[in-house]
Amino acid sequence: MRENSTYLVLLAHGSRDPHWQKPFETLSEQIALAQENPVKLAYMELCTPSLNDVIEEIAQEQYKRVEILPLFFAAGRHLRVDVPNQIKDLEQLYPQLKINLGEPVGLHPIMTQALIEVAGNLHIEKKPL
Repeated sequence: MRENSTYLVLLAHGSRDPHWQKPFETLSEQIALAQENPVKLAYMELCTPSLNDVIEEIAQEQYKRVEILPLFFAAGRHLRVDVPNQIKDLEQLYPQLKINLGEPVGLHPIMTQALIEVAGNLHIEKKPL
């Protein structure tokens, strides 16, 4: 068992459209390059790999801890109900794993600041009052 090893799972909603998936794949690759711990991308629905698939693979690699970072702006039903229930089921299947669901990235102050900067860099024409 890998005593101190944590796996980071980036969780996106999912879409059948490969054009929608591509930015998440690129983001996952960039985050992996900046992390000491391994990183995998999983999707809630509509495409693969699913969270179940990724957790099964991580469990086979004998990691002890999984941190899930939801690539969502807010916690809707999926993050409040569906994913926590899924995590309970996965922890029963893989009792050697501790799985933690983090807050959606959209709630993080750094994301808020980044969006403020993006909005500030838009060239919006001001209309006279």
